[in-house]
Amino acid sequence: MPKIIDIIHKDDELLIINKPAGFSVTKDRTGKPDIVALLRKQLGPDETILLVHRIDKPTSGIMLIARTKDAQRKYAGCFAKRKIEKTYLAIVSGVVPDDTGTIKRPIAPSKKQPGTVYVSPRRGKQAVTEYRLLADFGLAALVAANPITGRTHQIRIHFADIGCPLAIDPLYGSSNPLLLSDFKPKYRLPEGKTERPLIETLTLHAYQITLPADETHTKPRKFTAPLPKKFNAAIKMLTKHNPAGPDAFLNYSDFERITNSDPI
Repeated sequence: MPKIIDIIHKDDELLIINKPAGFSVTKDRTGKPDIVALLRKQLGPDETILLVHRIDKPTSGIMLIARTKDAQRKYAGCFAKRKIEKTYLAIVSGVVPDDTGTIKRPIAPSKKQPGTVYVSPRRGKQAVTEYRLLADFGLAALVAANPITGRTHQIRIHFADIGCPLAIDPLYGSSNPLLLSDFKPKYRLPEGKTERPLIETLTLHAYQITLPADETHTKPRKFTAPLPKKFNAAIKMLTKHNPAGPDAFLNYSDFERITNSDPI
């Protein structure tokens, strides 16, 4: 359990935090501490904590918290009007079809498997995800995904539906951990040793958010949430040990930006 939630930015209107994976934003059936409760404990009873949007429990990354009701209305309205741009980083399995693309596939909640969604042209609501291929590691790839709409599990189901599920996703792909032996040629493990996974959590991170210009800020503002240690290390190891080496990145500057938590 995190002792302190990383606060990326604080002003009169907002807290911008880096949500750890595995924590629900609000109370759920497990009874485990949620992000709102953890923030209240961390910041004290005088701090106002108002939700503007949500991130799935297993997903890590950047999240806005309003500090006033006016700010909550303002930024919730920006989300509703699609004025706020969110960029996720995802390690996916398989071959991404194009260097850039747009996935337009309607999404509906599943009655057969409650808590999941599926692509349904007849029953689904419009869902659009734009993406850019950052690196092709062979058996896996790194993509930057921008959900234009904000449907539940949108990125997860969209990439699964085009044949590139998240490398680790128990609901829509594989629950197996990501292993270096799958990528490193001539990998050898010392006798009696068990291989440690590169990463074993959902390979999806809300990396960057862009807020629009307003009466106070004349230009859009970009904020980034550093990758979790294992996610960051996995990208570094995949970059080093895939058959193409650093050339797996279409633009190596993306690797440098991501590992330094800079905007992309």
